[in-house]
Order: sequence, then structure tokens, then C-alpha cells
Amino acid sequence: MHDLLAEINSPILDDIHRIGIVLAAGHGMRIRSETSKMLHEIWGQPTAVRVARAVQEGLDSPNQVIVVGIKGLDVARAAGPQPGRLFAYQENPVLGRPAGTGDAVRVGLQAFPAAAADRDVYIFLGDMGLLTGQVVAQFRASFENADCDMMVLTGLYSGSTETNSYGRIVRVPATDASGQPAGADHDKVIEIREHKDILSLDAATPYEADFNGRTYAFTRQELLETREINTGVVAFRESTLRTYIQHLDTDNAQGELLLTDLVQIFNQHQLVVRAATADSEEELLAFNVKSVWRQMEAIARRWAYDKLKDTITIADEEDFFIADEVIEQILNMDAECGPLDIVIGKGTYIGPQVQLNRRVTIGDRSHLSGHIVLGEGVQIGVGVELSTYPDQTLALDDEVEVLSRNILKGNLRIGAHSRIESGVLMTGSDKHPMRVGERVTIKGTSYLYGCQIDDDLFIEHSVIKGKRVEQVRRRDGTIQPVRYVLPQPEGLDSIADL
Repeated sequence: MHDLLAEINSPILDDIHRIGIVLAAGHGMRIRSETSKMLHEIWGQPTAVRVARAVQEGLDSPNQVIVVGIKGLDVARAAGPQPGRLFAYQENPVLGRPAGTGDAVRVGLQAFPAAAADRDVYIFLGDMGLLTGQVVAQFRASFENADCDMMVLTGLYSGSTETNSYGRIVRVPATDASGQPAGADHDKVIEIREHKDILSLDAATPYEADFNGRTYAFTRQELLETREINTGVVAFRESTLRTYIQHLDTDNAQGELLLTDLVQIFNQHQLVVRAATADSEEELLAFNVKSVWRQMEAIARRWAYDKLKDTITIADEEDFFIADEVIEQILNMDAECGPLDIVIGKGTYIGPQVQLNRRVTIGDRSHLSGHIVLGEGVQIGVGVELSTYPDQTLALDDEVEVLSRNILKGNLRIGAHSRIESGVLMTGSDKHPMRVGERVTIKGTSYLYGCQIDDDLFIEHSVIKGKRVEQVRRRDGTIQPVRYVLPQPEGLDSIADL
């Protein structure tokens, strides 16, 4: 595994002093799938890939370590090589190595050497598939502007106390247990208290926590009602993190090396730990089970619809897919060209390489994937399949109509004002591209592969492979239609009467 990952690794860039570490080693047993949790898609992309992209965008840095584990090569291939991106392998804990987030971060740090100039290291969880570059950028700004050695990104839980199973952020209150003002320590982070540990406390006895030589008291109910929760996202100064991560041990209920234990370790060594609260709860969601994963997918769909609902027409806001790249393209096109009059049908899928255009209509349950370029006024019917292999282009020029349930794929171009009626299958390859002229009509049960078709032709009920179809005019000036062209049959000697 290490050798295979080394083949796609790229060294950290020394002139950029921000590094993101994405923890993507968890297979996710509770997700109950042979597919790694990190490869479960949210809005068309594996969750770990979405997190990695948001981290690079928000940190404004290509420097990134993605820590992988079980099925790590699949995760690495999905993310792909990039300048400044390293993949580090966390051994399976079943083989005797301690597990946990602390161990994963330690593995990530071992993937690149310490620098002479101190850098900032940001830790993210690979299953936070709704994380945005904006949230990362806000967290980065908070850390860079704060006087602290460690910062935790927190969220505000909006549900009831009874359903909040997240670790609570315990901050220094305004006064200590004796009623004296906390002074400069006020609002610093004392610890992250896990929900199950709070439940085990005696309700009649205050929980006491020592911080900077003073004692602070909290009731069990007060801790349970704390809405500020841990997200698992943390920032450090690199040299400090490298020093104190060695102090982690497995003396906890989980028997793992836990990154959250660094809060107490830092406080014991008079280092400053602070927290920054994100503006939105949804971007911080992570998943361990299918139901939460589907909830996150629904949130991503709602975000997409909210971006587009006043720009184009989407027939069903709960049943469509438009890749993020296409959403950005639509918004840019609207800003540049004005009204678009694009209509997207129910259940339609539009992949990341599709290029839409003004006055395009795509019918219900149509599927567009690969590099597809649509001209103005293209009309696509119900259940149409358009697709390409890598490095191919499928282009439909202005005012082309593709009626219901047709299949067009590969290296193919259809000229302006042509009409492909129902029951047509057309393909083109790199060696034999498919080219259809302007104002052509193709209908009936027809299959065309790798042909060159002249303008203004009418083709019906034909199977034509690798041919030039020329325009032939009759004596009266009309164009000869092409009908019932079939290749010579093969294998007749295999057929006999019963």
C-alpha cells in the first residue's frame, strides 16, 4: 500500500505555510456497505473528495495530507494526485496498532518533514461531506487572528438536549467555583466532555474542573444543556502539535489515541485553547449511518435548488441532480447573458462536464454524463441517454431536437435544426466519429455508428455502420430519403426449422 500511494504522492510546497490534514481512514462499519464510507457520494462526489476540495479552497493552499486506511487505494484514486497532495496510510488497528483520530493525525504528520518556519496545520474529518470552502476560510481567519495554540471549530446544536449525543465544549465561565471573576481565562476551552461521560455524573454533585490553578463547577444538567458541540475540526501551530501529540495515550473509555485529549494536555502545559463557532450547523454534519448520509444528500439537493430556483426552471425540487460545476456555469451564464429559459425535468441527471446553453429543455429522467456541449434551443425529450467516454465530446448544435428514449453516445456531433425521433441509437468512436449534418431527420428503429451524414437527409428504419450517407436529389429536386437500409445477415447457417 505504501509503495502504491508513493506513486501518486506530490511533495508539500514549502512556500505556503498552511497544511490541511483530512482524516479519511475510517471504513465505516456502521454504514453497512462494502463501499468505504469515505467513498459514499454526496451530490455526485465521494465525501472525502468533497472535504479535500473544500479544505484546499478555504485554506487557499494546495498543501494537503489525506490519511487513508481500509480500501485506502480506492479513496486515493478517487481524490487523485495534485501538486502539494500526499496520501498517508494508517495501519488497521486490528493488526495491533492503536486507532483513533490522534493516531491518524500522527500518521499524517509523519508524511512530511517539519519546516524551519512554523506552519499552521488544520485537521478535518473526511465524512463531513457538506463542508464548504467558506466555512474553512472563516475558521482559518479565526485561528490566524486569535492568540492561541489550538482552536476547535464548534457548532450550535439546534435539536433537543435528549437527542444531542455530541461532545460538549466546556468553556471557562465568568466566575470560578468560589465566585471570583475568571479574568483573562474567561471563554477559553477547558475540555471537550463526551455525552456518555456527562450522563454518568451524579446529578446532585457539581462536576469540578481545574483550569490554570483554579476550580470551576458545573451541574450535570448545565453540561447536558450546553448547545456548543465538538465538530472534530481543529487547528494547531505545527511545532506545538508535533511536540504534544506524543503525549497522547489510550487511557480513555475508547482505548484509542483521541485528538480531543490534546485539549487537556495543552491546558496542563499552559498553552491556550480557544473555540470558534461556525455560523451554520448543516455544513458541519458528518455521518456514520445510512440515514444521516441520506439526510446530508437531501441538504445538498436543497442547497442546489436554492441556488438555481430563480434562474432556471426545475420541475421537481426533490428529484434532480445538477453537478456543482454546472450550477456555477449556469449562474455565470445568467450574469453574462441575462435570462436563460432553461428547463430541467423531474429525475434528470446532469454531470459535471455538461455545458448547457440558453433555451435548453431537458425532459424527465434524462441522463447526461461526460463532456456534452449543447447549443441554444436544444430540446431533449423524456428518458434520453447522452454519454461519452473520457476525452470525447458529444455536441448538439443549435435547435437540435432529441425525442424521448433515444441513446446517443461517444464522439458524436449533430448539426443545427436536426431532429432525432424516438427509437434511435447513435454512437461514435475516436476511430470512427459520428457526424450528422444540419436539418437531418432520423427516426424509426435505427442504429447508426461512425457515419458521416450530409445535410437535409431523412433516415428511417435503417442500420448503417461506418458509411458516408450522401445527399442525392431526384429529378424533381427533392432529396432521396434513406429507408430500410440493413446489413447483410450473418449466421443463417445457425438457424433451422423446428
